[in-house]
Amino acid sequence: MNANLVDLLLRSWSQHRDYAARMTADLSDPDMVAQPVRGVVMNHPAWVLGHLSAYPPVLTAMLSRFKPDDPKDHPFGKDSKPLSDMSVYGTKESIVGDYFRVHDELAATMGRVDPVVLHDPIGVDRWRERFPTVAHAAFYLMTTHEATHLGQLSAWRRAGGRPAV
Repeated sequence: MNANLVDLLLRSWSQHRDYAARMTADLSDPDMVAQPVRGVVMNHPAWVLGHLSAYPPVLTAMLSRFKPDDPKDHPFGKDSKPLSDMSVYGTKESIVGDYFRVHDELAATMGRVDPVVLHDPIGVDRWRERFPTVAHAAFYLMTTHEATHLGQLSAWRRAGGRPAV
């Protein structure tokens, strides 16, 4: 991955951060775990941002050439489900703040990384077949994964009668 691609990733990553900020700006603490459709469990804002906050530290570790923890063990990892108990997540302020913090840490690390690191083998063993290098994981996590879950947050907003942002 060359520097131009890193710049593109960082631009997209910044736009995702801005989108998340706009989609959560008008929400209260109770809104963060609300289920707007009776009988349907949607990925609510607390879960979405908690889940998205699990992955930047993994990528930041790999970019820094440290062995990361497997995010499947994170409380909001891939096998978790959205819960209606706000105490599981903390306050809106802490949820959004954690998301911004890890998002910004990854951006800073990616912005100064030696591009050769992007060609390193992936640091999460179970991801090796899917993402052979750090670059493969970075591209997926910073584009597809992030956008998919922010899209869920957008759908959640609309299902609850909130305006699009």
